[in-house]
Amino acid sequence: MPHDHDDHHHHDNELDPMAARVRALETILTEKGLIDPAAIDAIVDTYETKVGPRNGARVVAKAWSNPDYADWLKRDATAAIADLGYTGRQGEHMQVVFNTPDTHNLVVCTLCSCYPWSVLGLPPVWYKSPPYRSRAVIDPRGVLAEFDLILPETTKIRVWDSTAELRYLVVPMRPEGTDGLSEEQLADLVTRDSMIGTGLPLIPEPA
Repeated sequence: MPHDHDDHHHHDNELDPMAARVRALETILTEKGLIDPAAIDAIVDTYETKVGPRNGARVVAKAWSNPDYADWLKRDATAAIADLGYTGRQGEHMQVVFNTPDTHNLVVCTLCSCYPWSVLGLPPVWYKSPPYRSRAVIDPRGVLAEFDLILPETTKIRVWDSTAELRYLVVPMRPEGTDGLSEEQLADLVTRDSMIGTGLPLIPEPA
């Protein structure tokens, strides 16, 4: 199953029909001088790699460092996340699931590509692909292996299916050796994939 992490740099012959139509429309509008491709690229990059995932990373970092906030997330994730200023489109109804030593959580949207934009930015291409959407449910361990995430056989994998009414955010386990880090430093360790469940947080470099 492909999971291209360089999500928006594709050749036209690799695009699905909808993406190809969007690319064609963008070309026409660019030729007419109505849009600036560089500006569009900047907006996409901001939502894909900065605004979105960084927001979610701050939510995770606060949960790691503040037990009261973590408890609030468990009880009412929508309100707890909105308290940090992260709400809006496709983030109105949130549920947070916490990884534990015994359970690993994985998020998918089997029907379409529902995704919490306000905390994770734009959905990656692989998240929207039919192979991921179908196989994540029937073979989650195999899918994770394709992301180079090999879990012990004793670890239970729980799959959460997002819908238009409810979207999920995974809080991964806090890495060891991070006791002295600030929330901002902790946020630097949180990856987009770890908040979907297809990856783990980064390991801090030795001091």
